[in-house]
Amino acid sequence: MLKIKFLLVLCAIFIAGYCIAQTAPTMEPTLLTPAEIKWGPAPDFLSAGAKFVVLYGDPGKDGEPYSIRLSMPSGYKIMPHFHPKVENVTVISGHFVAGGGDKIDPKTAKHFPAGSYASLPANMHHFAYAQGATVVQVDGIGPFQITYVNAADDPRTKKTP
Repeated sequence: MLKIKFLLVLCAIFIAGYCIAQTAPTMEPTLLTPAEIKWGPAPDFLSAGAKFVVLYGDPGKDGEPYSIRLSMPSGYKIMPHFHPKVENVTVISGHFVAGGGDKIDPKTAKHFPAGSYASLPANMHHFAYAQGATVVQVDGIGPFQITYVNAADDPRTKKTP
């Protein structure tokens, strides 16, 4: 009797594992060298002049992890804004300047050289700009959304038909 119970439990574990494996998403590796990264123009929620690439995942999909990169020319600004989810930023190259608040304030901003990292909580008002050509990587869980503190700063409102 004990052997039968053991076999039934073992079968149940095997079947459960098989069902989970069949419904779990398959994750393909993402392996990119710098030459393989295909940059494009920045999305409409950012000002023109920057380049953008999705390295991994789908930033628009709820609950999906993503990694994106933003390449900014010197002087490029991201006006005060916030996100509904945590934003993790790594400075890949250049010099990134960022700070909290509802207006750009160089006096309170922190300087982030290449190799720096910042994790910003959801809904934190912040701004950023590049001193010299700068590349940052942003990692998070989708959907990625940006809301500008001052609606007039939102590049989507400045588009002409």
